[in-house]
Amino acid sequence: MIETATAHRTAWNRKQELAERMIPLIGRLARERGVVPSILGRRLVGLSPTGILKAHRFTRKLGDEVLSLDRTFAVLEALERVGAGPASLDIARLIAEHDAAGGDLDDFLRLRLGEVIGAEPARPTDVVLYGFGRIGRLLARILIAHQGDGLRLRAIVVRGGGPGDLRKRASLLRRDSVHGAFDGHIDVDEEAGTILANGTLIHVIASDDPAAVDYEAHGIRDAIVVDNTGRWRDEEGLSRHLRAPGVARVLLTAPGKGRIPNIVFGVNGDEIGDDDRIVSAASCTTNAITPVLAALDEAFGVERGHVETVHSFTNDQNLIDNFHSGSRRGRSAALNMVITETGAAKAVAKALPQLAGRLTGSAIRVPTPDVSLAILNLELGRDVTRDEVNGFLRQTSLTAQLRQQIDYSESPEAVSTDFVGSTRAGIVDGLATIADGGRNAVVYVWYDNEFGYSSQVVRVLERMAGAHPRILPERRAVALV
Repeated sequence: MIETATAHRTAWNRKQELAERMIPLIGRLARERGVVPSILGRRLVGLSPTGILKAHRFTRKLGDEVLSLDRTFAVLEALERVGAGPASLDIARLIAEHDAAGGDLDDFLRLRLGEVIGAEPARPTDVVLYGFGRIGRLLARILIAHQGDGLRLRAIVVRGGGPGDLRKRASLLRRDSVHGAFDGHIDVDEEAGTILANGTLIHVIASDDPAAVDYEAHGIRDAIVVDNTGRWRDEEGLSRHLRAPGVARVLLTAPGKGRIPNIVFGVNGDEIGDDDRIVSAASCTTNAITPVLAALDEAFGVERGHVETVHSFTNDQNLIDNFHSGSRRGRSAALNMVITETGAAKAVAKALPQLAGRLTGSAIRVPTPDVSLAILNLELGRDVTRDEVNGFLRQTSLTAQLRQQIDYSESPEAVSTDFVGSTRAGIVDGLATIADGGRNAVVYVWYDNEFGYSSQVVRVLERMAGAHPRILPERRAVALV
């Protein structure tokens, strides 16, 4: 028994040592070449040695064996040798394809990744966060963590405050009751009106009028302004940002009205045109359900359905009973389940026009601070079984182009807090799926309505800036062996 325990410890230490050796290599590829290595969609950038080991263990979902760390290390070294450029590279899928193709690894990578070999990272695009609430602060965390990925956080615009206001806002960035402490260092310069977070210098500007801010005075040019306030949602209101010196485009973190394109990244992100100066990233619920609906519609056809969302409470509700302009939302969010409306089901049609008029929706706000659940009650175009639906969605989450948007879980103990911090738009709970061989199916989709949505917003930002890395390899991979 002692010998067995010693062998296990020795093997673990060897894996940790190899993972530690990967970290500087992963860092150089990301910082100097714009390469974002991942394992079946799990980013390796910024992970601890244990995090890298967990990402490798995830590959058991494709086979009985865990992906070898030695194989990953060899591919990372080869990517540096061949001069891979800006791209999101799935190491597990590259290894699977190389196993199928055979031959020299460097030659395989040059051929398979030819379009990004030798390519240089794009000039970073300036980003301004207009509003610094729940989504604004999470966007700041993601942008700071991804600095060098083609986006550069330059400023935050907030309403004017009194003495100590800047330190309070920095403290809200530093500490979060749901998502934990900020990973790094934050310094505040009240005289200069700046926050320095992990080497990112952020100007904090006070203004109530989008058109009144002179960003060029802070050295900011051709910026994308991300409006997190929800105060303006139509073209007329959001165009006020475009009148400010230094602003090129606007991204709204709420459903847009009128002709504003509503983008769910992974589904219709390619529709963003160079002439689209105002774009919406839709809502958290629309982002959670649209990729799953798109996948199911392509595979089985979606004839009609109802979407019921069980949604965490938000800041627009009252903590205790008080007046509210909306129905029922004046009642205590901490004590009640509150029936309310959602436009998410209808909004799906803006990304998937073929589903226009086929979906209805409603919502229940519940006393939890984060992570929501969408229940899709669907009539499909043909008879399906539970195993067929789950098998398709599981494979989609691992190898399809929507793998950045869709995750899959079959844990019998999973509850909402297990999905806090998920970067996916939605996570299918396979154990809850209902399908008995007929055309009706019920699919449950968890989603971190704060962090998962913010991750989708950043992907839209990258596409607007022309900085979203190519996701390679693009086609489905063979199973890992």
